[in-house]
Amino acid sequence: MAKYIGKRLLLFIPTIIIISIVIFFIIQLPPGDYVTSYVAAMSAEGEVFSAEDIANLRVQFGLDDPWYIQYFNWVKNIVTKGDFGYSFEYGRSVWSVIMDRLYLTLGVSFVILVFQYVVSLPIGIYCANHQYSAGDYALSFVGFLGTATPNFLLAIIIMYYIYVKTGNIYLGLFSTEMLQNGMRWEYVPEFLGRCLIPLIVIGTSGTCGIIRTVRAQMLDEQTRQYTLTARAKGCSEATITYKYCLRAALNPVVSGMSGSLRTIFSGSTVSAIVMNLQIQGPVLLTALKSQDMYLAGTIVLIQAVLVVVGTLLSDIALAWLDPRIRFSERS
Repeated sequence: MAKYIGKRLLLFIPTIIIISIVIFFIIQLPPGDYVTSYVAAMSAEGEVFSAEDIANLRVQFGLDDPWYIQYFNWVKNIVTKGDFGYSFEYGRSVWSVIMDRLYLTLGVSFVILVFQYVVSLPIGIYCANHQYSAGDYALSFVGFLGTATPNFLLAIIIMYYIYVKTGNIYLGLFSTEMLQNGMRWEYVPEFLGRCLIPLIVIGTSGTCGIIRTVRAQMLDEQTRQYTLTARAKGCSEATITYKYCLRAALNPVVSGMSGSLRTIFSGSTVSAIVMNLQIQGPVLLTALKSQDMYLAGTIVLIQAVLVVVGTLLSDIALAWLDPRIRFSERS
């Protein structure tokens, strides 16, 4: 395993370099740049720009060089200074913009991720042990409903229902009063209520896939020879389910967690916009729309790094979880 992890770590740096080049190149593909978007927005308000003014703006923002020169300067500043560039849209450093919403994004996304697995795993196990029962059909229907309903539509329905019942509009994680006075103990119930809506809306979108995966894998493991042998030796059904079948059934679930770190960092963009959540997703969308390339490039680059790290961690977890993988690696 140490040799395997070492090989993966050696591939980490060239992989990230290739990904960063692709990211920066793709962000530059749309016609124009930030100056083009800025001039168009200001011209709509009555400002007049000459060709010389536009050229000076490009020089000021460092957009007069070819994209590969801009990429080289960006990477050089990241490696030597830890500087991810300047956000044209927000008028300050990229990292300060990211840090404004980082902790809230991590907290909300982590709770949603835990909710998905805490809900999905028991349901998947129950459906496998009670195949084609009324409970199996009912829980599967609920899981499919959560996936089939668009997140933003479900958010609108829940918020409308709460407004009809309570008369309050729960938009965002913080009310105006909270932002003005800061978090106090009396605001905790309202804050938890505001967190409940994105927890249900975003959390239910990923439950169906996990439920169906666990159910299918559990049913497959229950027909294996080692399961029949354990049952013949008198092992309890709980031992067969949780010690043998579930451990093997978790392999595809663990391997699918490689993108979880990226999701935790960015959150759900469309749902966040509808519910006015102060997380990273809307920041990335704003940066892409305004062609704020350093901010958009940094967020996407961090997501790519987290996917690579998540893949490595999931592979290590798979090797620990399934002895067959460890023995095959040794052989």
